[in-house]
Amino acid sequence: MTVRDLPTLNAALNGLAAVILFFGWRAIKAGQKERHHKLMTAALIVSSLFLVSYLTYHFLVPGVTRYQREGILRFIYFTILATHTPLAAIIVPASLTAVWHAAKGNFAKHTRITRWLLPVWMYVSVTGVIIYLMLYIL
Repeated sequence: MTVRDLPTLNAALNGLAAVILFFGWRAIKAGQKERHHKLMTAALIVSSLFLVSYLTYHFLVPGVTRYQREGILRFIYFTILATHTPLAAIIVPASLTAVWHAAKGNFAKHTRITRWLLPVWMYVSVTGVIIYLMLYIL
């Protein structure tokens, strides 16, 4: 694996995080607290690995990857990117806050945060894959 393979790894980690988040959500809805805890811990680990890989890539590869297409695809790409980027920035502090409250047994605050954090995190994970596909595959 080279540094040029990291975008593919990043997309895979984002996709895996989305799948784990979905099953973690399903587990808590089914009352499976221990399964939920394990799955959400896994989602945090996968997303942390993504962040390390993403930062490594952008540290080692100079410049910006430019979107080459024109027309409606360009509009769609930049619309997704414009929503993805700021939402991605709030996931780390929000997820750490949610974990803090869960660890302290303050599940009311944990739930209050995760009600909006889960859809945001899912959106960022899925749109991360879409951004990769639009930049490197399509």
